[in-house]
Amino acid sequence: MLFYYKMNKIAVLGLGKVGTLVGLLLHEHFDVIGYDMSKPHYKIQYPFPCQVADISKTETIREVVENIDAVVSALPYYLNRRIATIAHQKGIHYFDLTEDVNTTHYIESLGKSASSVLAPQCGLAPGLIGIIGGHLASKFDTLRDIELRVGALPRYPNGQLSYSFTWSPAGVLNEYLNDAEAIQNGTRKMLPSLDGFEQMNIEGQEYEAFTTSGGLGTMCETFEGKVDTLNYKTIRYPGHGKLMRFLLYELILKKDLTKLEEILTNAKPPVDEDLVHVYAVVEGLIDGKMRRKEFFRTYFPKEIAGHTWRAISWTTAASLAAVVELVAQGKLPQKGFIKQEEINVVDFFATKNGALFNTQLES
Repeated sequence: MLFYYKMNKIAVLGLGKVGTLVGLLLHEHFDVIGYDMSKPHYKIQYPFPCQVADISKTETIREVVENIDAVVSALPYYLNRRIATIAHQKGIHYFDLTEDVNTTHYIESLGKSASSVLAPQCGLAPGLIGIIGGHLASKFDTLRDIELRVGALPRYPNGQLSYSFTWSPAGVLNEYLNDAEAIQNGTRKMLPSLDGFEQMNIEGQEYEAFTTSGGLGTMCETFEGKVDTLNYKTIRYPGHGKLMRFLLYELILKKDLTKLEEILTNAKPPVDEDLVHVYAVVEGLIDGKMRRKEFFRTYFPKEIAGHTWRAISWTTAASLAAVVELVAQGKLPQKGFIKQEEINVVDFFATKNGALFNTQLES
């Protein structure tokens, strides 16, 4: 087993689709142990030990992080505060996939006194899209606009909702309900989610995009005072946003999210054939001339470790695992809060897990 810098033993909390794959990817380089509330149910041979534990309890979290170098949370966003707090207290590295803005702000506050790395938002959006956006922005002398778009979608949609819950319904609804950070007319502000609709055409297919919470991560803080427009929108098939607004606000199911999650999970279960669109565009001045730089890729299911994984699963898991690699290799700071947009994109894609994207960009 390769020994990376000062990190070897890693606990992965949550062995759902993404957590399981994170464990598999990290197992190639690190000593991994997985924890979940129930026995892992995916029909794969787990090459690392897995234990059943009530990881929603503070005392259990304290026990499982003893004698490890890092903890990865693939749990629902509302559990991440206490895990990050314990990691901060223990002085071990912390990574998660959260899209929740308040959770991120809390973890960022811990980073001021951290003796280890605190790296939330290591997934797809926030995460990869911020790394790409930060890279494109670095090419400009003066910035005007940064617009980031990501869509995790069924490849063959049906029905009016045109969607499949290939990842946590709770996470999707959290993004749809909470206000989104943005920079508009040079001013940092909060915008309502499920708003700001725009039409997109990607290789002949019509889509819509609308504002959702969390996708920018810490980019508003980073680019405040440097850009006129900075926003993030989620890509969906046409009509999806209008129907979600109907469910949340006209039927007032925002008051009973447990019921809504049950309805949506039953109506739109996960599909095996999905895709992930990643699109970023930045405009500004280079050598006194107005220029525009773009990034666009579509990712599909991929075979990893002898199993086929949905596009949303492997892109999310590989993004997190690549950041863990960079910290372990000493290519990122060894303590404090890490912003995704400050990660070097070339280093990211050069890691073993970043190479899964098969994407090369100039430094």
